[in-house]
Amino acid sequence: MKNWKKRGAIIAAGLLTLGVASALVLNALNSNIALYVTPSEVAAGKAPKESVFRIGGMVKEGSIRRDNLTVHFVVTDTAREIPVQYTGILPDLFKEGKGAVVQGRLDPSGKFTANEVLAKHDENYMPPAAQHAVDQAKRAQDAQGAKK
Repeated sequence: MKNWKKRGAIIAAGLLTLGVASALVLNALNSNIALYVTPSEVAAGKAPKESVFRIGGMVKEGSIRRDNLTVHFVVTDTAREIPVQYTGILPDLFKEGKGAVVQGRLDPSGKFTANEVLAKHDENYMPPAAQHAVDQAKRAQDAQGAKK
């Protein structure tokens, strides 16, 4: 085999290896992505079907109900509400009226089954997307109240 053919074969093998490695990395990253949506977006049908995603908002006052280790509660952005079911131990900062982000899947009945619950870490923090959704919902309610 001539030198230029050897070099061409080595370059082709290197490019093929690089392509396969890139495809594997992108596939792994894609399978670990959890999109963030608000309860209003879930109600509008913008939530991913059959995949894991995150919902953020406030835990509705008076909505926490416990059955042994299973906890049922409602996440709201003040415009829409999503019922959530979680089996496990909740974070210490998880409370009614406080911000939370839950990760899991939406079942066909519209109930969100969470596999992870994250509570906000101090009294002033809320995820930016959740704060934006709450602000939009409040503006929409104010606009409807002004029309009446």
